[in-house]
Amino acid sequence: MNPNPESEREQEPDLSLERDILSGRKFSLADVIGREGGAFLKGESPVPPLVQAKAELNQFIAQNLPDSSGALQAVLQSWVQNDLRVSQNLEQPLIALRDILSAIASNSEILYELVRQVDAKWGQIYGETPHFQQPGQPPHPDDEYTHTSVQNQLVQLLEQVNQAL
Repeated sequence: MNPNPESEREQEPDLSLERDILSGRKFSLADVIGREGGAFLKGESPVPPLVQAKAELNQFIAQNLPDSSGALQAVLQSWVQNDLRVSQNLEQPLIALRDILSAIASNSEILYELVRQVDAKWGQIYGETPHFQQPGQPPHPDDEYTHTSVQNQLVQLLEQVNQAL
């Protein structure tokens, strides 16, 4: 027995209206799938959580990393998209970004590789030959992305992440 008879009476007109609407139609498998599919995602987002987390991180990077030419943002966003730490922190994706930034900023070999990719991206964007800084060597005077400048930008972004957490 239904403990709430009023809700049962409210559903009866809906069912009779639905029967009237469907009475002249032929039954098809597509109809059944369409009717059942509506309840399948009830209360859920149709966007997978991993896609949501990556989008949130991309937006955070774009809003908090000043980068006039955009090469550092593009390469960092690409690195974040391919990092497994994001899938391990779906509930709090900024934790993954914090860990990624810490790993890059604290490991000179990883930092140098990031800077090399950023320089290459800059060259693609502007159609010019990039200035690749070699480890232990001073940067070219026209190099927008030096080891030190990129590390400083990553540390500043890391501070923004820590404030947001």
